[in-house]
Amino acid sequence: MADSDAAQVLGARILRGPNLYFTRPAAKLTLGVPGFVAASVPQLTSLAHDLGVRGRDPGEPGSEGRRGFVLRVVERVVRLVMREAGVVRIGVRVRAGAGPDEVVVAFALNHAGRARVIADVLAPVLHDLLAGQLVTPTLAAAGARVRAEPPGERVRALRPKVPVVAVTGTNGKTTTTRLIAHLGMTAGLRTGWSSTDGVLVQGEVVESGDYSGPGGARAVLEAPGVQFGVLETARGGMLWRGLGTAYNDVSVVTNVSADHLGMDGIDTLDQLAEVKAIITKITKPEGWVVLNGDDPRVWAMRSTAGGRPWCFSLDPGSPSLREALDAHGRGITVLDGDIAVLEQGASPVRLVSLVDVPMTLSGLSEHNIANALAGAAAGLGAGLSRDAVAQGLRTFTPDHRLNPGRMNIYTVTLPQGGTATVVLDMAHNEAGLEALLRVGRGLVRPGSQLQLGLGTGGDRTDEILVRMGELAGLGADRVQIQHKEHYLRGRSMQDLESLMRQGLSHVGVLPTASWPDEFSGLTGLLGAAHDGDVLALMTHSHWAQLHHWLMTHGATADDAAAVRRKAVAARGEHEAEAEIAAVWALDDADARIDAASALHQRFPKDGRVRYELAGTLDSAGREAEALEWYDRAVGVRLDEPYRHRALLQQASTLRHLGRLEESLAILDTLLRDYPDNSAVVLFRALTLHDLGRDTEALRDTATQLVTISAEPDVQRYLNSLTRFTSEIAERSRTARD
Repeated sequence: MADSDAAQVLGARILRGPNLYFTRPAAKLTLGVPGFVAASVPQLTSLAHDLGVRGRDPGEPGSEGRRGFVLRVVERVVRLVMREAGVVRIGVRVRAGAGPDEVVVAFALNHAGRARVIADVLAPVLHDLLAGQLVTPTLAAAGARVRAEPPGERVRALRPKVPVVAVTGTNGKTTTTRLIAHLGMTAGLRTGWSSTDGVLVQGEVVESGDYSGPGGARAVLEAPGVQFGVLETARGGMLWRGLGTAYNDVSVVTNVSADHLGMDGIDTLDQLAEVKAIITKITKPEGWVVLNGDDPRVWAMRSTAGGRPWCFSLDPGSPSLREALDAHGRGITVLDGDIAVLEQGASPVRLVSLVDVPMTLSGLSEHNIANALAGAAAGLGAGLSRDAVAQGLRTFTPDHRLNPGRMNIYTVTLPQGGTATVVLDMAHNEAGLEALLRVGRGLVRPGSQLQLGLGTGGDRTDEILVRMGELAGLGADRVQIQHKEHYLRGRSMQDLESLMRQGLSHVGVLPTASWPDEFSGLTGLLGAAHDGDVLALMTHSHWAQLHHWLMTHGATADDAAAVRRKAVAARGEHEAEAEIAAVWALDDADARIDAASALHQRFPKDGRVRYELAGTLDSAGREAEALEWYDRAVGVRLDEPYRHRALLQQASTLRHLGRLEESLAILDTLLRDYPDNSAVVLFRALTLHDLGRDTEALRDTATQLVTISAEPDVQRYLNSLTRFTSEIAERSRTARD
């Protein structure tokens, strides 16, 4: 090994705000120290003695013990060089780097010049010490050079003069940021916020692009007249540049899940959680740290947080809520369908009913319920009034205007007839995909399908890509792969698709198509859709293009009422289910008809209401009129089980009117489609009897009874009954011959 390889600086960066190592600006150096990893034990033992390193056993070359020893040596050298430069007290942190011979060293910083000079002298010092140069003069020379270097610009994080909320997390941070900003505007404050969408003030875009780092924070807080700031804070900005502010009034951590692992030295969920926790450590002592009590890694952040704990949890019985209250903090959860704030020794304060919060998508979007809880807590913690927070929750809609790219739902007319629901969402990891599938499934009406456009960026591990394929195959009825051509991140489309296909195959699913981009993926899904299907697309760079295309091709963006209707229909219910039940609770036949007719006036094209009106006419003996309404009911969309019931009742009414062949034709079709339906068999037997075909009626009824009965005596004589029933069928055929 060449002497120059003993130690070298692989990277140097100034972190201009609170960071992973300190709650103040710092310099971060990444060193390669292969010479120290491979050096002999006696050589390093002697050096450790001369440097005054504690724990002088260097371990064997390449061992974990050696790695820990090298970290202690590097930290000691940095401290001694700074001491020689006249700096008596300085914070220094060292960590293992990405490679086996890499070390990351960080030290607190006031001036940029010091970072540059330390980066210049550290590797040569380490090289000289390993080569056997005398410790004292080597360190003295390095210290003199540091002392002689001009300090350079002062490095100082921005100190906000208005209330600031910082938001981070793996999923939900953009939505939560937008919600908190909406609450601020609802309270009458001039509000600025930064996120992956850009910098906005009062909803107007000031700067476009990804501003979820310190640049976005500065742009928001320096915007004229801003009274309230909300800052989305992504992992990349925290790791590469530090936070944009020296402190915040409220910090929010939504969750921590697998995403972007294997990048920037963050390989595990615990390491990722440590990064996300940075914003909680600079919250003012009188401020609030809003943490997800249902995520153990997030809830654990309270132990190092600067502010008071405010727990949000979907479970009102969660131990995390009790722990928050015991620590003189607050909680927020859902009680009996209401968003409620909890404080020790006080009755719950109910803010708003969950059904009145549009972003929850009628309760389908569990993750948005959590985001609503987090946003409400942050707004209250920042000093917004309860009335403003409640009103903001009622008026924040998850549409293309207030929350673009997050669970935006549309109704689309299909060229082949009928309509489909399209859901556009920037789901990009496992948690996001699970949330999209949950919402999509909650919108699928009985008899329809959930079709998924599966795709994500290339900066995910192989394991995550395979797992996303598994989730897609388990959660959707049909899957098409659609690529993100601008987010391959070093992978090829073939590589990405191979891994997602691998996951799909694990659950026995094959994709029905593959598309090179999101736009062709959307049109491909629409081409394969049937009336009532839900088409869920994982979108990213093409969101605006997809939205524009949908709106210019006759789609409508669903409002909260439309989403609620779809969610109710997906449960096999009607939005007027209670009123329909009230119709049948009436004793008077004419009153039932009047009530059903009034419902029809409200829902003139609704198949279910037409079916119920037909039933009221039928039960009143007005069979000819009932037949007309049964025809009208099955002539439009009528979901199961009401469609086959309408046909069954129509066939029965035809029988009563003596139109036996028409009745039998409908029942024959129903028997083919529903061979195990006993009601179909029995109604058909009655029609056969009226036609004089008693043997067939007996045969079919007996066969059905023998097939489905679980009674012990039927099971005891099953073989005999099956044989006797078959003989009836044989005699029937002989008689016809």
